[in-house]
Amino acid sequence: MKTSNMKYLSRIAVLISALFTLGMTACSSDDDDDDLPAKPVITLTEVGHDNSCHAHPGSDLHLEATVLAEGLIQRVDVEIHQEEGGTFEIETAYTDGKYIGVRNIEFHEHIDIPANAPLGDYHLHFTVTDKHGQQTTAEQHLHIVEDDGEEEEDHDHE
Repeated sequence: MKTSNMKYLSRIAVLISALFTLGMTACSSDDDDDDLPAKPVITLTEVGHDNSCHAHPGSDLHLEATVLAEGLIQRVDVEIHQEEGGTFEIETAYTDGKYIGVRNIEFHEHIDIPANAPLGDYHLHFTVTDKHGQQTTAEQHLHIVEDDGEEEEDHDHE
């Protein structure tokens, strides 16, 4: 009887070991992130005319950036919000057109600054989301200042 008990216990030990091994491989996380392309890379090249980091109410903000998104661009969001307790915001989203579905872009847009935008300090967020849902945000401080009429607004468009 001892031999049959030993065989029985041996079989149970093998079964437990097999179940444990199966459980460990089934529960191990398959790192799907390893299959994802790199997150988008953003370089803000110009915020405001001549990279002045300021804009004027009732005018527009010249904004340029280079973007590399191996996972192809799904959307580009620009958010400008007032600092120091202010609640004024400007939001613009690009979800179709020349920037969407591509890997590399030279972003060049003019963001309207409403005439009722309060003067002061703002923060700009430039966010790119790729087709895998990965996001990268570049940030820049911005000042909304009164137009003194001395700034040259002409520049080349490519």
